[in-house]
Amino acid sequence: GGHRGLPSRPPRSRGSISNLIRTVVPSPCTTLHLLLLKESKRAVNSLRDIVDDDDDDDLERVSWSGEPVGSISWSIKETASSSTSSLEGRDSGLQKGSSSYAALPKQVSSYSLSSLFKGELCLSLSALSDTGVKNYAPELRRPKAEYKDYSSDWSPKDTVRRMQRGKVCSLERFRSLQDKLVLLDEAVAGHDGNVITAVLIFLKRTLRREILFRELEVRQVALCHLIHFLKEAGEQKLLLDLLRFLDRTEEVALSQYREHLNIQDVEKRREFLKGCIGLPFSAEDTSHIQDHYTLLERQIIIEANDRHLETAGQSEVFRKYPRKASILNMPLVTTLFYSCFYHYTEAEGTFSSPTNLKKTFKIPDKQYVLTALAARAKLRAWDDVDALFTTKNWLGYTKKKAPIGFHRVVEILQRNNAPVQVLQEYVRLVEDVETRLNLATKYKCHDVVIETYKDLKDRIQLTAYKCKVERGSAEEEKINSILNNMQIRWKN
Repeated sequence: GGHRGLPSRPPRSRGSISNLIRTVVPSPCTTLHLLLLKESKRAVNSLRDIVDDDDDDDLERVSWSGEPVGSISWSIKETASSSTSSLEGRDSGLQKGSSSYAALPKQVSSYSLSSLFKGELCLSLSALSDTGVKNYAPELRRPKAEYKDYSSDWSPKDTVRRMQRGKVCSLERFRSLQDKLVLLDEAVAGHDGNVITAVLIFLKRTLRREILFRELEVRQVALCHLIHFLKEAGEQKLLLDLLRFLDRTEEVALSQYREHLNIQDVEKRREFLKGCIGLPFSAEDTSHIQDHYTLLERQIIIEANDRHLETAGQSEVFRKYPRKASILNMPLVTTLFYSCFYHYTEAEGTFSSPTNLKKTFKIPDKQYVLTALAARAKLRAWDDVDALFTTKNWLGYTKKKAPIGFHRVVEILQRNNAPVQVLQEYVRLVEDVETRLNLATKYKCHDVVIETYKDLKDRIQLTAYKCKVERGSAEEEKINSILNNMQIRWKN
């Protein structure tokens, strides 16, 4: 059979980004919408409000290669796959209470303002493929000669039941407005997304749009299906007319804003985004549009300058590490990585300066440090890494401080093949003793393991570790010296 339908619960009242999410995916769960809204807002500028260090993996997933990680094309698979699995988990409780659900896939919004930096999520409705209309409305495609068990006397309820079983039946016999609306109500009551959309296609073809819009306004489930269908089918004009009729001005603005994805010329896209700033968005969404325009404008300047430097061979970093992709249309976090890689020492007054980007887009310290660390470690610029974590107090004393936790610093450095001497320095700074020992043992930072067992006065563990170092090495001599030290009061 086909995909199954949504429970016939109307969505909640309209809002800006959350309303966009709701109308694209007619979800039955208001709590789910709020969760998606929080995720969407966290994704704006690709900067998440991080609470745990466990979330840091997503923030450092950025590099500069032939396939630019973090680009819009790259983000489609990355974000859509994680969103789908996450959403399926959240919907598991809902599915227990119903045996039939919609053809519309349970994914996050196919478009939201957060995608302007994170990347565009692409929903692909299986029933809207090349053969999609057949799947939705097979009765519109087959000649009467092929009809089996054909009858013109099927009631709306019987017609819907037959469609649910995949049987062929004609909708043309429903000519009056009342009959068509009864048919639509029966389709919605059947909770079968394919049938609902098939009936909507029939009504769209046979009713004047003013009448169709008026009747759908009081049928929220059917309305959500039609909005989603129009988005997937690319019927932008009809979609905008429908949203204007519903007085959803912010959604009209969002739909118009989405058109920037179809503009390939970067200068034309910049001008289009500049015009979008004046559309009737909420105050918060207007700031997101402004950020998108500012970022693209900044990228155009950086790209032109760097292309000139690379061509002229005037920069050592470009000669040693040639660019493999353009910075244009990249998300903010990728642009920051690029800036930390190629323009790390530039003054804040230049557009390509990392500190300028941090200040302009209000990048949190945690995100900035992660990105800068990944970029400078890839270049093996260990002095820059050291400076990134060195702070000085008012007395002039220096100490190391990391907003992301030194255990994360160690892991990032190790992935970039940092030498043991560099690793050991940061392993020592891990406060939790068990974590420090695990990291030191894992990455063969022998001195740290030896010093930690000495501080713990653990003679047994230190003696056992002696078997793990090379015989005759400096580490073995160090262990023997500590074990023979009569001034240490061992705990065991």
